[in-house]
Order: sequence, then structure tokens, then C-alpha cells
Amino acid sequence: MAGAAAWAEIDFARQVHPILTARCAACHTGDKSQAGLDVNSRAELLKGGASGPSIIAGDGGGSLLIQRVNGTKEPRMPLRGAALTEEEIQILKTWIDEGAKAAEPAHSSRWVAPLKPRKPAPPAAGHPIDAFLDAKGEPVSDALFARRVFLDLWGLLPTPEQLAEFEQDALPDKRERLIDKLLRQETHYTGHWITFWNDLLRNDDGVNYYGERKSITNWLRTALASNIPYDRLVAELLNPAKKTGPEGYILGITWRGEVPASEKPPLQAAQNSAQTFLGINLKCNSCHDSFISNWKLKDAYGLASFFSKTPLEIVRCDSRTGEISEPKFLFPELGEVRDSKSVEKRRAEAARLFTHPENGRLARTLVNRYWKQLFGRAIVEPVDDMAAEPWNPDLLDWLASDFAEHKYDLKYLLRLMTTSRAYQLPSVESSLKPGERFVFRGPAPRRLTAEQFADAVAAITGEWRPVPAAAARPTYYGREWQLKSTRLSRALGRPVRDQVTTERLTQPTTLQALELVNGPFLAGWLREGARRLAGEVTDAPANLFDSGLVRRKPVEVEVDIRDSAKLYLLVENVDSYDPTRVVPQWSGAVLTGKRGKKTTLSELLPGADPEKLTLPSRLEITLPPGVYRKFKAIATVAPESLKSDVGPAIRFFVFDREPDTRRLVKVDPYTPAPRPAGPFTPSTLRDRLYRHALQRTPTESERAVAGEVLNGSLTPDGVEDFLWMLLMSPEFQYIR
Repeated sequence: MAGAAAWAEIDFARQVHPILTARCAACHTGDKSQAGLDVNSRAELLKGGASGPSIIAGDGGGSLLIQRVNGTKEPRMPLRGAALTEEEIQILKTWIDEGAKAAEPAHSSRWVAPLKPRKPAPPAAGHPIDAFLDAKGEPVSDALFARRVFLDLWGLLPTPEQLAEFEQDALPDKRERLIDKLLRQETHYTGHWITFWNDLLRNDDGVNYYGERKSITNWLRTALASNIPYDRLVAELLNPAKKTGPEGYILGITWRGEVPASEKPPLQAAQNSAQTFLGINLKCNSCHDSFISNWKLKDAYGLASFFSKTPLEIVRCDSRTGEISEPKFLFPELGEVRDSKSVEKRRAEAARLFTHPENGRLARTLVNRYWKQLFGRAIVEPVDDMAAEPWNPDLLDWLASDFAEHKYDLKYLLRLMTTSRAYQLPSVESSLKPGERFVFRGPAPRRLTAEQFADAVAAITGEWRPVPAAAARPTYYGREWQLKSTRLSRALGRPVRDQVTTERLTQPTTLQALELVNGPFLAGWLREGARRLAGEVTDAPANLFDSGLVRRKPVEVEVDIRDSAKLYLLVENVDSYDPTRVVPQWSGAVLTGKRGKKTTLSELLPGADPEKLTLPSRLEITLPPGVYRKFKAIATVAPESLKSDVGPAIRFFVFDREPDTRRLVKVDPYTPAPRPAGPFTPSTLRDRLYRHALQRTPTESERAVAGEVLNGSLTPDGVEDFLWMLLMSPEFQYIR
């Protein structure tokens, strides 16, 4: 690792603060700082403790802090635990030698973020957003606007048919009417925006990791589809109704084994709610007084106490203090806690204070997050530091107050933003230099999210993926958010969601490049999509039996096989913790003849043991004509597979025709977007794919290239190559 001298200047937040937190804070923060020394801030370090100033700005070697940690002055610090490394000491010394500069705040020292709502008057007539921004310039074309607004409101590309209908509309208000139409369609609107809220509320279904949590998906889908007011949404999350409410949000994750006090569920609830709804980071001060903000340990515990069923003892750096916390809101100016005798009362008080009419921070935070989703850059950056100075405070305050006045209507807010000229301007690449103040000139280009990319692939090819269903009944084709993440979606930024995710990483990475150009998941998907577009996909054979999800409880199997010439017995892994240790069983499997004569499966498959199988499993049996009537068995797992660290989750199938392993479950034919209606010729397919993927027709040179790739005919190989060519282009992967 490079030494401290390799840095031009030591960064307090990135290099010094972590050392002080990890090695000094346990004994030297808060009300009981040993020897009177508090390392909470530069000022406290300069002040020092019983032995005098801890640091002398500009003189690292002469500073007591350095002399204590390098052992030149006894006692060497820290008293307990390993000594600081040479590099850690050098970082501290260099920082002091450079003047012990404190980290520059993200906002101007003169800026104080207001709490109460404020609604300044727009400086001109017309659309308020455009008035505040003085937005001028020609809007993007109808095709680019349609692409942008479809992706922002539905998360789907407009189909060629939808695009043609919009472009042919000659009325001057057609953009506003398209926005209204998209917002009215509950299924697609919800299917897109639930991804944003799942990230924000760290909600996910079907995720395996070392912890337990409770899903709020059903509640969240209903809330978005019915467009419940945002303040009510927040209140229900913080004070969920019994049985029907989203209790999983405040329960958080119950991690297995020992965890730090700052990760206990009540502290999680405090951290998550403060970050999500108020743009306040309480993670540092859930362990000790924060080094990078004014929030204290008692603030985090005061908020956590609203969500704790029992009295909450304050723990500093995993050391018990013996002090019991009382419910205390982060902004006491909103009023006293009125009733905290039970956890139900405390939750209700938390909901009341978060959504208090004088708490303007609630609306500002949400408006800021939505602005970033639509414009690529928030009004306050970063979005989780709402104490930072906005680049346009009047715009932020007006939007927040107007949002509250319109009863916290989320669809109203989206309509307000998307109908502005500012939203419809051409996108502008950022050229902001360090220290330069941002000036709005147009939206920033945005990469498609993992979900938008996957849904676009499905819609363009018609190759939608079925949603895994636990029950033994037909499932349906779903959108990416309804499916378990893949290597591709994780590479494209889909988070695990064991933490609140307010900003996804959007920068290209080596892993993304590898998954996009060489990943087996996307390659297989496009191969099947190419076969479908080339007209080579046939209906998959229907199963005779589907066990549904089998974990511990055995499932009885009884299949009529009088008309069957063959049997295919399949067992597939669904979501087992450790599939290599799962032993599926067709227990007691027999085939019954006309007069009740029974033949065991083992007799028909010499050398195979149907009770000692591995995953995946396939058994194939040729049946003599007219001999057998029924196949019976118990679909189960061996007792040794029932351990919690194995966690079997498998599915059994019976077919009498060669099964398609990609389509084992019966699926309802409806798809989230209509499948492309063939048959196609090379030219009609070329034009359709350009219109669907890029919302335009190909140029002459692109037609020539397409002709070479498709080679005058629709073969799966040619169509697949053409799909790769389109989907790998920046024009497809960005919203501009």
C-alpha cells in the first residue's frame, strides 16, 4: 500500500476520521471522555485534555497525539489493543503537519437548511419549474421525448406501435396527454416505480443471505397502484396496522449471531427512517457522537426508542453505559413527545412527528429524490445530506411546499416535473469543475437501470421470463423487479438491499463489460429471443405433474399415464441454500398396471436409486404400450437435507414428452408488453428493432450493415448478432 506521502494532501474524512473512530473513539468521545480528551472534532483535538492540547497545527512531531501513538511519550496509546500501524501514524502526522485541516462541509458555512416549509413565488409566469430555472431552448424530438417519458414513468420502451401513434398525433397538448395516459396505467407505473421504493425501503423478495426479514411487497404494490399520499405512506411505514400493515420496514433485518448494538432492529429503524425520509445519516452516531456532523449518540437512540418494545440502553462503541434512552425526535422544535407508554403509542408519535405540517424536511427530501430520478442530478447533492446547500433553494422549497399543498400526491409531482420544458430539453453532459457551482442547462444523461435494461430485452425479443411460483399452478410472465437478481442485473447495479439504497452506482465497470459481452445469462437470453424473432420457437410441452415448491413437507404424486409412451421425471433446484447437499427423492415410486400390479421405479431403471438423487435430476423411462395406468410416488427430500444450512427448496415435474428445461412450469400467455407479431422479413425486422430499441429508423449505412449481419435471411445466428449490435450501443443503454 502506498505511504501517506503519496497523497498530495491528507483528506480528513477519508483518511483521518476512520483512524480516530476505530482506534480512539471508544475512550475519547462523549460526556465521559477519559482524561477530558474528546477526539470528536478538530476543535476538541486542539483544545486537548488534562495533558494539554492534543495536536499543534503544523507540528506533527511536537503534537501529543503523535507522541502517544508512536510511544515516544508514555503511556503509549491506545492502552488496549494493537498499536497503530506506521502508516496510520504517518497519516495522522502528515495531516497535522499540513495544518490539521478539517473536512470542508458539503455546504457553505453560511447555509442553514430550513426545517419549516417555505414557498417563494416563481419569478415569472408559465410553468413554475421553468420560471425558477429560466429554462430556454428547443425541446427534444417527439421520439426522444417518448423514449424518455416511457422509461421514466413505466420503465418500458415505447413499442413501435405506441411511438407511431404518438408521433402522428397533431394536437399541441399531446405530450401532456401522453404523460397523463402513462400515469393512469397502474400496472406499468407500479411495475417501474416499485424498484425505486424497494431500493429506498430495502425491500426484496426471495433473497438468500445471512439474516431474516419480512417482505412489504404486497402492501407497497397496493400503495403505489392506489397512489396513496406520501405522508400517509410514511405514517403507515412507521406505524403499521396490525396484520395488514408494512411491519417489515420497522422490523428491519434480524441478523443471525452476534451483531453490534448499532445494528439492532430499533437502531436500524432509526437509521433507515432518518435517511429515507429526512436525508439524515445516523450511522456514525448510532455508535458514538458523529465526527462529520452535529448528530450525537443520544440523537440516534432517542429516535430508536420510538421503535423499541423494551427500554433501550445507550451503548457507546459496544460498551454499555447504563443510561436508558427516552424517545426524542431529531427536531424537538416540532413539539414534545405526547405519549410514549407503549411501543404502539411511540410508533404513532414517530409517524406524527415525521409527517408534522411544520416538518418541511419530509417533502424536501422526497422532491429532491424524485428530481434526481428524472433529471439525473439532484437539487441537493448528495441526496442523503439534506443539510447541504441546494443549487436552487427557491426551486426546492417551492416544489416541496407545492407537493405538500397537493396532498403529497406522488403522481402529481411526476406530472409537474415531466410537463416542464426543463425536463424536455436535450440532455447535457456534466462539465462541472471542482468547487464550481452547478447551473442547470438540461437533464443529465442517465444509464438504463438493471430493471429497465432487462425489461427492454424482454420486450424487444418477446422473450419474457416467468415469475417463480411456489404453488403448483400456472405462473405468469413478469418484469425484472419480480424476479430474483442475476449476475447480469447485479453487474448493472441492482442492489442486494440489505441496506437502504438511495443512489445506485452507474459508472461502467469491468464486470459490467464482461457480463454484457460475454455473460452466459444475457447470451442465452438473446439466443432464445433470436429464435423467437426468427420464428423457430414452438410451444413447450405441458407437464403432467408439478409439485410446486418443496422444502420440508412431502407432496403426493399421482399421474395418469395410460396414454403415455415415455416418462420424464425431473427435479430442479429453486432456491436452496446449498443445492449440492440436497438429496431429492421419488420415494416409494411405483407404476400401477391394469390389474393393480405394481412395478417399482427401481425395477424399471436398473442402477438408478430414486431415493438418492442429486440436483438437478432427470430420469427417463420408456413405457410399453397399454401396460401402466398410474405413476405414484412421494416427492420429498432425504432427512439429511433438512438442516438449516442446507435449506432445500426444490421442484418436481413429470412429463410424457421431451421437456424444455427453460419452460417447465405452465405459464399464462399474457406478457407485460405485447410480443412482436411476426412473421418478419429481414427488412421489416431490422426496421422494427431500430424503432423499438432506439426509437428511430436506421440510416443508409446502418441498413447496409444490417444487411450484412442478417445476410438476407432470418436465421437465429444472424438475428442474435443483430440484437447484440443494437443492445451494446450507448444510444440504447442511455436515456438522453
